[in-house]
Amino acid sequence: MGENGVVASKLCYPAAAMEVVAAELGHTAGSKLYDDDGRLKRTGTMWTASAHIITAVIGSGVLSLGWAIAQLGWVAGPAVMLLFSFVTYYTSALLADCYRSGDESTGKRNYTYMDAVNANLSGIKVQVCGFLQYANIVGVAIGYTIAASISMLAIKRANCFHVEGHGDPCNISSTPYMIIFGVAEIFFSQIPDFDQISWLSILAAVMSFTYSTIGLGLGVVQVVANGGVKGSLTGISIGMVTPMDKVWRSLQAFGDIAFAYSYSLILIEIQDTIRAPPPSESRVMRRATVVSVAVTTLFYMLCGCTGYAAFGDAAPGNLLTGFGFYEPFWLLDVANAAIVVHLVGAYQVYCQPLFAFVEKWAQQRWPKSWYITKDIDVPLSLSGGGGGGGRCYKLNLFRLTWRSAFVVATTVVSMLLPFFNDVVGFLGAVGFWPLTVYFPVEMYIVQKRIPRWSTRWVCLQLLSLACLAITVASAAGSIAGILSDLKVYKPFATTY
Repeated sequence: MGENGVVASKLCYPAAAMEVVAAELGHTAGSKLYDDDGRLKRTGTMWTASAHIITAVIGSGVLSLGWAIAQLGWVAGPAVMLLFSFVTYYTSALLADCYRSGDESTGKRNYTYMDAVNANLSGIKVQVCGFLQYANIVGVAIGYTIAASISMLAIKRANCFHVEGHGDPCNISSTPYMIIFGVAEIFFSQIPDFDQISWLSILAAVMSFTYSTIGLGLGVVQVVANGGVKGSLTGISIGMVTPMDKVWRSLQAFGDIAFAYSYSLILIEIQDTIRAPPPSESRVMRRATVVSVAVTTLFYMLCGCTGYAAFGDAAPGNLLTGFGFYEPFWLLDVANAAIVVHLVGAYQVYCQPLFAFVEKWAQQRWPKSWYITKDIDVPLSLSGGGGGGGRCYKLNLFRLTWRSAFVVATTVVSMLLPFFNDVVGFLGAVGFWPLTVYFPVEMYIVQKRIPRWSTRWVCLQLLSLACLAITVASAAGSIAGILSDLKVYKPFATTY
């Protein structure tokens, strides 16, 4: 596999011939095939970057927002959502400026989030960032596996309720559906990198709009059927839950909303797919961030508020799988199928940085290993010329085995911890402050040489401290929820 992941879209020529061509071209900035860093020309645009972001952001988290607003109420719920959208946009803009060190158009590229941290901060912070980023990616993979299995299971249950009636418990194990999702991810995980998954991101983004729109429509219909809007200014009332539960659930709601906006940990990797200046990658990425955050916030406000308006304090943890709606069952099936397709793509978008990191490290550690570095040409189509120019896929045995093992591991862990809302809240809380706020703020301060104790420096530090407090509180709420779930949970035996 080449540095930029040459795959099936490229013609299959002998490796020696490719090396000669590359040498003759010199990998110079003026080349029609290579960028200024010697890598294959990047072709991404604002729209493909926006699709990647929307795929990552409008995930299953959107379906828990009705529940989150139910904990906070009509005042705090939308306000917290707008707050997170502003913080995410602002810190993402700071992070986008760190893609290149120095000049935004000609400076040295930082290919990954960790590269950017290393270029600007160095020291122990790089190791801490790497651990948090990749641990969060593993967590997201687990969370998406849980969410996808629940949606597949919801299709089965919707059909069961339709046939047997709403009084039937229709309890079904989620384990087989997690296995099905894992098998699909093993297949798609063989797409080498971001450059080859734009089509999957666009498809996933379309799916996210599909199920969000269905959820919104069903919520509006339910509000009309209720004859008015449910809910209160302060959220779920004391009496339905204890005062302490009210506190924990409110904190968990913060984590759910934070998770719904989380994508900073893969922002640099997405930015590395954008074509070379002009305009600079940072300007294109800021535009993509504006578009994607605005679109996602609109959908979040509509879906979250509609879910709360429809069900009030009884809003389910997942709008389309919690069975606030039973009919039309076929529309629920369509929505949940769209969720599954979306999560297949979102899983890949999130995991690509981890895949790339492990494979790069292995190549540097064992550069002469045939198993790690050798690509095997697998013909996908035949060429009439007979000169070896047919379309092919470059199979790498290490990529095949390591990525498959990763998917299997996350699937097994998902079977052990199938707590959708609590896992979502915890992931959102743990990843929000360090990856979305702290590192972007610190890197921006170094990149722009902002003087210590200047007004701007103080404001940025206050923003970071406020978000740290939110992260700690949200994590505590989610842990409390997980501990509560564990009291009645039996591994591999839980049904829905």
